[in-house]
Amino acid sequence: MAKATTKTSTTPAPQKAPSPAKVSADMSIEKATKDALTTLKSLDIHHQLQADIEWCLGSYATDGNPSGLYEMVEKSIRILSVEKEKKSKGVTSKLISDLEKALKSR
Repeated sequence: MAKATTKTSTTPAPQKAPSPAKVSADMSIEKATKDALTTLKSLDIHHQLQADIEWCLGSYATDGNPSGLYEMVEKSIRILSVEKEKKSKGVTSKLISDLEKALKSR
């Protein structure tokens, strides 16, 4: 008498992709953080904040946790708003509103 063999599937279950809204929000905060860093560098101000932002971007690239990016964007908005009042070249209302919008996407 022949034994019946049963096959078990060895294919892994499909991974659930992150929701498009979450990916979009993370991309938005990452872009906002990079924009803030670029502006701070072009104005050559707040070198410690620039270093902190660069560290947070590296950390985000490693672990995918955007909490540090949100904190850095908040600090950047305060600083860049003051610079905008001083009429510093390169600090626009659009930049600040884009940073604020990225914070709201949390």
